[in-house]
Amino acid sequence: MAIVVVLVGSWLGYQQLADNDCSGQIRLNVAAATEIAPAVDRAAQQWSSNGAEVNGTCVAVTVTGVNPAAMASTIALKHGVTLTGLGAASKSGTIPDVWIADSTTWLMRLRSEASGFVPTDGKSIATSPVVVAMPEPVAQSVGWPDRKLGWGDLLKRMTTGNSLRTGIVNPTRDAAGLAGLLALGSSAGGGPQAKAQQVAALRALAAGSSSLRDDLMQKFPRSTDAADLASAVSAAPLSEEDVVAYNAEKPVVPLAALYLNPQPPSLDYPFAVMPEVDLTKSAAATGLREALQQPGFKDELAKVGLRAPDGTVGVGFASPIGAPKATPAATGAPTGTEGTAAAGLDAGSINQALGSWAAITLPGRALAVFDVSGSMKTKVPTAGNLSRAEVTRRAASQGLALFDDQWAVGTWIFSTEMDGKKPYKQIVPITPLTSGRSQLQASIGSIVPKDGGDTGLYDTALAAYKSVQDTWQAGRVNSVLLFTDGVNENKDGISRQTLINELKKTADPKRPVRMVIIGIGTGVDRNELEAITNATNAGGVFIAPDPAKISDIFLEAISSRSGAR
Repeated sequence: MAIVVVLVGSWLGYQQLADNDCSGQIRLNVAAATEIAPAVDRAAQQWSSNGAEVNGTCVAVTVTGVNPAAMASTIALKHGVTLTGLGAASKSGTIPDVWIADSTTWLMRLRSEASGFVPTDGKSIATSPVVVAMPEPVAQSVGWPDRKLGWGDLLKRMTTGNSLRTGIVNPTRDAAGLAGLLALGSSAGGGPQAKAQQVAALRALAAGSSSLRDDLMQKFPRSTDAADLASAVSAAPLSEEDVVAYNAEKPVVPLAALYLNPQPPSLDYPFAVMPEVDLTKSAAATGLREALQQPGFKDELAKVGLRAPDGTVGVGFASPIGAPKATPAATGAPTGTEGTAAAGLDAGSINQALGSWAAITLPGRALAVFDVSGSMKTKVPTAGNLSRAEVTRRAASQGLALFDDQWAVGTWIFSTEMDGKKPYKQIVPITPLTSGRSQLQASIGSIVPKDGGDTGLYDTALAAYKSVQDTWQAGRVNSVLLFTDGVNENKDGISRQTLINELKKTADPKRPVRMVIIGIGTGVDRNELEAITNATNAGGVFIAPDPAKISDIFLEAISSRSGAR
C-alpha cells in the first residue's frame, strides 16, 4: 500500500510539472504582516498551482505571518543599526526574500538609519485607512455617525477635561500608532501655545499606551455599564482592519471607526524585495506581485478586512458604518521604491514625531552643550532676524518642556577661555528633572554669545563625553547633545587627531554614550563633526542649514539611535 501511495503521488507530481511545463524549484520566502498573510498565502498557492515559473523552473512560495516590528528589528540588526523603541533583535532571525510590512514607514525608518538597506519594487498590494476607534456609545456622544470630526477636534478633547481616555499602540512599534501620532502633531499647528497643547496630547497618549496591539484591544469596554465605559479606553488610532476584526467577534460593545480629516497615512502594505535577493528570486518575486494584482486578490483581501491599493473593496468586505467607498488617493509622489504611504512624508517628519515620543516615554540622561562663540550673534532672517543664540534658546526651552520627568539633564556652554583656559563652563550638572526642571529652564538664559569668543569645539567635545561616561547609568540612553555653528578655532586646544584618538580610547561598549552634534547654519564642517561622532561609534551629526529649523532637527536627533544624517 505504501509503495502504491508513493508511486501515485510521484505520478501526480510529475503530471503537474509536465502540465506546468516547468521543472526544478525556486523557493521564495515571503514574510507578511500577520493580518494580510492568509490572503497572500492563498493567492501564492493558487499562483504556484497554476504553473508559476521562471525560465522553465517552478516556483514554490512559503508565506509566514510576522509582526512588522519584529522583522524591522531583525533587518536593522543585519545592517548593524537599531530603531528607536525596538530594542535588540534575536541573532537567529532570518531575512526573507520578500517582506510585506503593513506600512511603507517601516522601510523609510530603516533607510534613514541604514544606508545599505535599499529594497526594490515596493508597490502597494493592499491598504487600510487609519481611523480613530471608539466604543459606539462614546462615538455617539461626540456626534457619530452624523458629525464629521477632525484631528483638531480630537486634540482639543484630549487636552481639555477628562471626557476621553485615549490609548495608542507604541508608535515606535506600530505603524497605525505612528500615523495617528503624525496626524495629531500636524493638527496642533505652530507657536508656543500649540506646542504646549501638542505636548499635553502626547503625554495623554503615553499614559494609555500599549506595547502590543492585542493589549490595547483588551482595554476597550466589555460591557455597557457606565463605570466600565468611563474607565476603559475610549479613543485610539488603529487601522480600519483592526476595527473590522474586532467587530467580527461580536463584542457586547462594538467599535466605531471615525475617519477624521485630514486623512493620516494609510497602511499600504508595500511589496518589498530585499536587497540580498538574486536575479532569479527577484524575477519570481515580480511574478508573485503580479499575481497579487489580479482582480481575484481583492476578494481575498476582503476576507481579512483589507482594501485593494486603490481603496476599493472586494466581495464580503465588512464595511464599518461611515466608511468611504474608496479611500482618497494620497497626495504627492512616492519615492520610487516605496508604497503610497511615502507620499507627503519623509524620514525627517517621521523621526521628529518619534523624537517627541521618545523624549516623553524613554528614560534618558543628556548633557546639553551650547556654543556661545561670537558667531552665535548672527541674525536668522527666517526667524524674524532673531540671533542664532536666541533661536537656540527657544529650541532648548521647547525641548526641555518636552522631556518627561524620567529624564536627567545638564547644561554647559562653550567658546574659548570660559573657565580660565578651559573653553567650556558647566552651568547645571546632570540633574533629575523631577527636582531640577526650574533650575535647568533658568540655565537656558546663559546661552549668550561671548564677544570675540572663538569655538573651542575639540576640548569641549572630549570633556563632555568623558563627563557623561563618568556618571553613566544603566537602563537609560546616555547622551551628549552638542550645538555649534562653527568649526574648531582654539589655538590653545587639542588637535583633531588627538581628540579622535582620545575618544576611541575612551569609548566603552559596556558604557555607551551617544555623541550627537547639531550643526547650526552653513558655517559648520560636516566632515569635522562626523569625524568626532564616528570615533565614538554611537550618535550622529544633524545639520540645520536654516537655524530656524533647529527644533525639528533636535527632535530628529532624539529619535535617531544610530548613524549620521
